Amino acid sequence: MSARSETKRLSVPDIRARKGGTPLVALTAYSALTARLVDAHADILLVGDSLAMVEHGMDTTLGATLDMMILHGQSVMRGSARALVVVDLPFGTYEESPQAAFRSAARVLSETGCSAVKLEGGAGMAETIGFLAARGIPVMAHIGLTPQSVMVLGGFRTQGRERAEWERIEADARAVAEAGAFAVVVEGVVEPLAERITAALSVPTIGIGASARCDGQILVLEDMLGFNPRVPRFVRRFGEVGAAIDKAVGDYAEAVRERSFPGPDHVYQPKD
Repeated sequence: MSARSETKRLSVPDIRARKGGTPLVALTAYSALTARLVDAHADILLVGDSLAMVEHGMDTTLGATLDMMILHGQSVMRGSARALVVVDLPFGTYEESPQAAFRSAARVLSETGCSAVKLEGGAGMAETIGFLAARGIPVMAHIGLTPQSVMVLGGFRTQGRERAEWERIEADARAVAEAGAFAVVVEGVVEPLAERITAALSVPTIGIGASARCDGQILVLEDMLGFNPRVPRFVRRFGEVGAAIDKAVGDYAEAVRERSFPGPDHVYQPKD
């Protein structure tokens, strides 16, 4: 039996138990290749609907489909062994009713083998979260800046800059946690509000553009690796992989054009 097959995958109770403990490390992953590279370091791998933009070149996340999420979710499950894998429910697949959300979530879990789904929305989605949780579907909630609502929000706008907004955002956080979400992504929320929400909830908060005092952090992998020349303020570029790829491909192109590749070590010769 391989070491990989002996690896025990983190569970939803494992993640919930990390509340107030060692911060949770979460990253997006969209393929078996990237999942394999980051699995040993991450506690949570999110197959986010951000793949519509990162992998498929769309302007927003709204173009992600359920079939698309399932395909990428299957790939990430094949490439990972340790991290808890969560798959986003894309826009239009859960908002209509708790029953519609259940059908979408059931497909995701059964067809990918992932451990949980994530959906956006605060108090307005509490009934749906409770409906799913009561039927054995673990849910990660997502409040604050919710990219699927970008049209309503008027763009990717930081939430909570005006203190008048705080009560509503805090109410959203409490509602989804009380409904049964095992963790809550807090995105694009001013730091003191993110700290208040983290202190108030009994489940872990996962910050992105929020606060270091959240119970964990998540970033889009391609952003933190330097694939994209322009990234949000909250992203720290931990590597410059994009520049390295650009140089490697440029070197390859030059070698091909000057006929220095393939060389003697890269071709086959007859035996005689």
